[in-house]
Amino acid sequence: MTAPYREVDFPPVDLEIERREDGVIVMTPREPLKVESASVPLGLARQALKQGGKTHLAERPAPGKDWVTASFAETKARSDALSQFLIDLAPQAGRPLMIVSGNSIAHAVMRYGAMGAGMPVCPVSANYALMGEAGGFERLRHVMDMTRPAVIFAETAACAKAVNATAPGDAVVITREPEAFAGKSVAYDTVLKTPVTPAVARSIESLDPDAPAAYMLTSGSTGKPKAVIQTQRMITANLYQGWQTLGRAAGWDDTLLEWLPWSHVSGAFSSMAAAIFGGSFYIDGGKPLPGLFDQTIENLREIPLKYFTNVPAGYAMLAEALEEDAGLRKVFFEKLQLMLYGGAGLPQPVFDRLQALAEAETGKRVFLTTGYGATETTSGCMSIYFMSEQVGIGLPMPGLSVKLVPLDARRYELRMKGEMVTPGYLNRPELEAEIRDEEGFYKIGDTAEFHDPDNIEAGLAFAGRLAEEFKLDTGTFVSGGALRAELVKVCAPYIQDLVICGENRPYVAILAWPNIKALAEATGLPAEASVAQSEAALDLIAERLAAHNAACAGSSERVVRFALLTTPPDAEAHEVSDKGTINQEAARRHRSGDVDRLYAEPPGPGVISPGARTPGVSA
Repeated sequence: MTAPYREVDFPPVDLEIERREDGVIVMTPREPLKVESASVPLGLARQALKQGGKTHLAERPAPGKDWVTASFAETKARSDALSQFLIDLAPQAGRPLMIVSGNSIAHAVMRYGAMGAGMPVCPVSANYALMGEAGGFERLRHVMDMTRPAVIFAETAACAKAVNATAPGDAVVITREPEAFAGKSVAYDTVLKTPVTPAVARSIESLDPDAPAAYMLTSGSTGKPKAVIQTQRMITANLYQGWQTLGRAAGWDDTLLEWLPWSHVSGAFSSMAAAIFGGSFYIDGGKPLPGLFDQTIENLREIPLKYFTNVPAGYAMLAEALEEDAGLRKVFFEKLQLMLYGGAGLPQPVFDRLQALAEAETGKRVFLTTGYGATETTSGCMSIYFMSEQVGIGLPMPGLSVKLVPLDARRYELRMKGEMVTPGYLNRPELEAEIRDEEGFYKIGDTAEFHDPDNIEAGLAFAGRLAEEFKLDTGTFVSGGALRAELVKVCAPYIQDLVICGENRPYVAILAWPNIKALAEATGLPAEASVAQSEAALDLIAERLAAHNAACAGSSERVVRFALLTTPPDAEAHEVSDKGTINQEAARRHRSGDVDRLYAEPPGPGVISPGARTPGVSA
């Protein structure tokens, strides 16, 4: 008998459904959106008054070091000092404070202080400054030119070379190491000593909810990054819709531990949720990468959580660690109520292992949910806030209307409207007509389908990105995003991720990154890179793909050839994002030689046809 789930306090699903004659469906939650703080700085101020001594932020200066903390009152005081510094500086309106450092207490102070002064904040991936020197820091230069920051926060000298090469000549750099920067620079500690006047409180109280509060960068997967305008109205609407559906269950007012980068909306959302709702946010220095995930495990041994979030690759690594460490299992499941995954679908084998571990430790399973959204919708604005074991994108949260425009018999294009949707892109007014339809719904560029067309409240499943759809040279459409997600599940745990190929080619083929540990365990061979080229390992993957092909309806889903990659995704070539997701187009471009191998006649070295290695199964 299947064990019950730990109880989770979800609101009822109550949607107003509009069905139109042309097949369009519009879904809107009946529960109204209830926003109690008009801005993030006001929310932080409220928590500083309410529980000033409570730890708000914590970080380890280095792996294994003791936690350094900042209370709500301390965070508020430091942020106010920065706000005063910026008010005194009086930069040109609209020019932002750019942050080119990773997650830290100082990073949070910069964000809240800039917002309090009415100055937009623009967090940039630290990789923009740490990589790309050979290309003249092209991506960072693009963002500098696009946003023209008046102030730049570069916490350490590690970013100095990039900032010196790309920053506007009149920009002021705030840093812990001012001697490393060529232009005007001010020590971070000096800024924090700025005497605070009543002007700061007046500024926070009078913030325009519809003025730019942040410029959040898109991933740039289809070109150079764009700066999405986010306002205080957007941010607070998104935070409170999340609170109404998941936040109480997730313990955003309790203790959080996360690694997701604050230059990305998912990471920024969680850290601001802690500020608004009164949570203690522990900054995880680990990442779901070999050698770095050990830091996450160390932290999880110490800090019991009600809520944990990660990407699927992180959950796979976590499952392995939990299976090997009884002490870790005890702490991790002690009070856990909810796990959230994002970035991709969670493979069924990983789901099963996590639930088996939870059941063995507690006698109950732990609910796994996911959110869905985009930089243009502030963050996740849809979620699974109802009991379901189906992988999907859920339903709209309060304050959001979702419009479903039929594409074929099962798929719909997703469009969205609500206070959490962006007014547009910085300096790109010509894109307005492209991103919104005649009714003002934002066209997010994704497709979805119902789990059960006769029961809308069972939620939606992701069906692929319109931009990732392509045609084979036969004219057959391939839904690349949906096919990638399906193949990752089919081949789990033997591959970590893959790249779909086939545009203007005769058939679909894939390049895949092998999971060396899983292949070694399955084949009994040493856990070395060479295991991925062994006959036994190739047979395992070929067998999975051949079984997938046998169940396919046509060439749009059938994998004719595959090859395993021997080098990891290259962040400097933009193959992988800070969240660990693969940029398909960048990977195909960077590995064009590998793509050519897939389609060579005869096939290039290391290229396998699944059916040819599986007797009785046609490729």
